[in-house]
Amino acid sequence: MICLVLTVPVFVTSESVMGWFGYSLDLPGLPWVAPVLGSVVFFYGGWPFLVGAVREIRDRAPGMMLLISLAIVVAFLASLASSVGLLDLEFWWELATLVTIMLLGHWQEMKAIGRARGALAALAALLPDEAERVAPDGTTQRVPLSELRVGDVVLVRPGARVPADGHVLEGATELDESMITGESRPVPRTVGDRVVAGTVATDSAIRVRVDALGEDTALAGIQRMVAQAQQAGGRAQDLADRFAALLFYVAVGAAMITFVVWQLLGQVDQAIVRPVTVLVIACPHALGLAIPLVIALSTAVAARAGILVKDRLALERMRTVDAVLFDKTGTLTTGIHTVTAVAGADGTSEDEVLRLAAGVEADSEHPLARAIVAAARGRTQPAAASEFRSLPGRGVQATINGSRYAVGGPTLLGEWNATVPAELARAAEEWSARGASVLYLAQVDTRPRIVGALALEDEVRPEARQAIEELRRLGVKKIAMITGDARPVAEAVAADLGFRPGVDEIFAEVLPADKDDKVAELQARGLTVAMVGDGVNDAPALARADIGIAIGAGTDVAMESAGVVLASSDPRAVTGAIRLSQASYRKMIQNLVWAAGYNVVAIPVAAGVLAWAGVALSPAVAAVLMSASTIIVALNAQLLRRATYGRGAVRRRRTGTTSPSARPRPT
Repeated sequence: MICLVLTVPVFVTSESVMGWFGYSLDLPGLPWVAPVLGSVVFFYGGWPFLVGAVREIRDRAPGMMLLISLAIVVAFLASLASSVGLLDLEFWWELATLVTIMLLGHWQEMKAIGRARGALAALAALLPDEAERVAPDGTTQRVPLSELRVGDVVLVRPGARVPADGHVLEGATELDESMITGESRPVPRTVGDRVVAGTVATDSAIRVRVDALGEDTALAGIQRMVAQAQQAGGRAQDLADRFAALLFYVAVGAAMITFVVWQLLGQVDQAIVRPVTVLVIACPHALGLAIPLVIALSTAVAARAGILVKDRLALERMRTVDAVLFDKTGTLTTGIHTVTAVAGADGTSEDEVLRLAAGVEADSEHPLARAIVAAARGRTQPAAASEFRSLPGRGVQATINGSRYAVGGPTLLGEWNATVPAELARAAEEWSARGASVLYLAQVDTRPRIVGALALEDEVRPEARQAIEELRRLGVKKIAMITGDARPVAEAVAADLGFRPGVDEIFAEVLPADKDDKVAELQARGLTVAMVGDGVNDAPALARADIGIAIGAGTDVAMESAGVVLASSDPRAVTGAIRLSQASYRKMIQNLVWAAGYNVVAIPVAAGVLAWAGVALSPAVAAVLMSASTIIVALNAQLLRRATYGRGAVRRRRTGTTSPSARPRPT
């Protein structure tokens, strides 16, 4: 922005510009405006390129930095010599505009560098700032995590996060481990069971003896995996750098040949002017903008459709995707359990089972309890209950109309020695086979009597089926699903989504480290993998994948680790990103072909090969042609908006309808 502010007066006060546009300025000190401000732009704004050029020379890998540096150094020296009367060449405005435009592209490239730091910071944020340490006399004291030591006992209250890895010393609860393991159901943990830092106690308090702290925790291990995966992923070599390396050799070689030829012809003035003209006309304005400008426009178009591009190369790579690996919980499913089936015993109606079960669960904060209450309110009024009592890891009890009722799973039935009626047993077996959680409603006044049963499942997103169908139409070879859930759950979801046996893949019961490994396994088969996820457990895999895609409803960790974020949480937007990638890549190639092809024609003419026919370019005309090349590249990039809308890649402007890849429709 500083260079842009300084460039405006340099451009406006240029004699060449004033001549082109037919105006004149008469201000005190006017001749010194361009030399002074242009020098500031060269040394201040050009410094990153000069440093980069030195690095490319040291690495013997000439590229964009060296070519830009060559252009701005030649323009600076020629302009400086002209300002002191040694030459009659004026390139201050060209120097300033070149540095400013290249800084813009460079800034866009460097924005992605902070991703790893952001991802690791988001992982660290999962840990609480303090813990409740239990003293030997049983009292508790809140202390910073830094004061905890291995062997300490901490109290974890309902709704609080476990501060460190350890094992349960006292109590029982169900832990929400979905952000670590991907398991969609809360997992029961009782005395002796291991617990992991960052997980959440859902219903009861527990006391945990600390076994591992800091770098030794499982969460820290995930942090290390994220960092390693991001480093291993690398950055694809920019196409423009390869063109720039070739153009560097061409420009320098042409300038040297031009200088020698005109010297041999005895025309010393032309031996200076012609090489300068060659280097000016080879100045990579258009080459530098060819990719960054298309990326900027395509990311803006994508953002309006809820597709946020964080990595400037991620969108380019989307067009090459062979396999899309979806996390199940929260991505292909909503991550929220719903009641999918109800059955009553001995003539009890489904509505009555729901009414009673919702009354018992009304005071519980457990996710399954909330699902039952929500389902009941959609069909009937939950019964009024009193004397609520939680049975940690087993279920809940309450009194309704003087009778005692309980809701729980098979563990609670085993404690009662209750017999499940045959019709409920058959229904429960069918529900369990497709991966549903089964809860029973029982009246427990004297001898327990099973009243009914309920099936609860993680709801599949309706738009997920359409997303998979569209990916197949786009030519994606393999659709895969990965989850920490049990295989029956995963297979039931896959069948609902229309996975193809023998073609698509299911990875079930997968731990965080295994998710990362599964991505690497697919890549080892020669597939370009896009990973779509939303949880902490997905972060290493998102970073490892060729393209990491986080859905917007996910965690900060997942979004920091990914190159693309779907703000709408709609998996259909993955197809929109692929279509947009294809359209933007076409524009990139068109711009690069023009930017390089222009030089193939312009450099020989600038060198004077047509001087015998009276065709010779002055440095000023070369600067105009170079600028015209830049304008053409910019206008072609702007056509990306029309191409994108016209092909329906993201949104159809005229009709106002939303394509399957845009924001979700009401379901």
